[in-house]
Amino acid sequence: MSALPEETGDERVDAVLDGLGRLAGLPVSDHVAVFEEAFSGLEAALADVDDQ
Repeated sequence: MSALPEETGDERVDAVLDGLGRLAGLPVSDHVAVFEEAFSGLEAALADVDDQ
């Protein structure tokens, strides 16, 4: 897996990426929920950009 940047410059995106760090401590069966949460967070951030 490639290294992720430490910060993207957008606090919402950074929070989503930080949340992906939980994957290492979870069983694979729980990964889908984490990815769905990340997708929702990124989708919300993009929607805010579109609204501006």
